Amino acid sequence: MRISIIGAGRLGGALALALAKKKIQIENLAARNFETVEKIAKFIEPPPKILAANDFSEITSDVILITTQDSEIESVANELAAKLKTKPTVFHTSGSLSSEILKDLRTVGCSVGSIHPLVSISDAQLGAERFANAYFCVEGDEAAIETAEKIVERLGGKSFFIAAEYKTLYHASAVTACGHLVALTDAAIEMLTKCGLKNNEAQTVLLPLIKSTVENLETQATAQALTGTFARADAGTLEKHIKILRENVSPEALEIYLQLGARSLNLAEQQNANSENIEKMRGQILLAKKNLK
Repeated sequence: MRISIIGAGRLGGALALALAKKKIQIENLAARNFETVEKIAKFIEPPPKILAANDFSEITSDVILITTQDSEIESVANELAAKLKTKPTVFHTSGSLSSEILKDLRTVGCSVGSIHPLVSISDAQLGAERFANAYFCVEGDEAAIETAEKIVERLGGKSFFIAAEYKTLYHASAVTACGHLVALTDAAIEMLTKCGLKNNEAQTVLLPLIKSTVENLETQATAQALTGTFARADAGTLEKHIKILRENVSPEALEIYLQLGARSLNLAEQQNANSENIEKMRGQILLAKKNLK
């Protein structure tokens, strides 16, 4: 299998490095920033050809991965459709867009699909090590899905399929689990800094707790993994939390606490926590939300 990658930034670079290690030939790397792509290419054997961002007429690979920003995928696909001399399988790696954005390529005989890895890639070198055991969301033409599954298997990952119309909802779930986890941690850090810790100290202190919670989720359902005030339906502690948060942190941080508290009570209910206390806590949360306005 010969692969070309268009948009060799963090994700594209990570895929190039990981695939090359699995003895898949990376024929071409295309990107606007030559300096960035050259840093990736020097770790790949045999060295890929470096193309300009729109120099697609030379590409004859079996597979093309479009790993650009979402806003650029359609224009890249249209340009490929006009310039390709062969009919490769073409994927994009957007989490929120379906393969329908590649429809112009389908009309010229290419099989199209999308492959999105459920991992956080902040750096190409580090990211190349994170695909093993990761899950990849795939969708598209039947032939493209078969090829996607082979690519994922070579990377040591696991693939799952969703229908094209649910791609954006899938991506919202991923953002909630990943990006919003970072934002949630930032809110927790804000609270802890009010106790006298510096930002980096607060983050260091909280990370083992976060990791232990994730470890619980590896073996337990969400309701079972819930611990703390809401799992115990501890109305007295909730009252104290609301008071101290109102006095010390931003309204935004308090609102985050209240919104997630309401969700946590639903989980506590599944674990048969004290129903009277749960209803009392729901009332406390509703009152606190009204006072935020």
